[in-house]
Amino acid sequence: MNRVPAPKLTDGPICGECKQSLLPNHPIELSENTFAKFIARTELPVLVDFWAPWCGPCRMMAPAFAEAAAKLSPNTILVKLDTEASPIAASPFNITGIPTLILFKGGKVIARQSGAMNAEQIVRFANHV
Repeated sequence: MNRVPAPKLTDGPICGECKQSLLPNHPIELSENTFAKFIARTELPVLVDFWAPWCGPCRMMAPAFAEAAAKLSPNTILVKLDTEASPIAASPFNITGIPTLILFKGGKVIARQSGAMNAEQIVRFANHV
């Protein structure tokens, strides 16, 4: 596990082992195996896009979600979870419609919103907490 002091968040921190960026400015794809651990261990706010490949609004929102990730980095991490490929990881959140955005802080749900949004709406949603 890597720890980054708050004043160093904007310095482009990298993993001590794999040398990959710790705070990318694009959405991170999570899976059944990585989702719970990532949410529980990340101290920064994490905004999750619960989506599916067959969902038209999800595909339409994807570029806006990527744009919002660039605007919110490094203070908020944006991730995507494919509910079709990872149904067990998504099931505790009772996702009844997609896309659904859920904002986590300290591993806890802070806010949620269903429906497609543009980049500015996503940024406002993430910053409302």
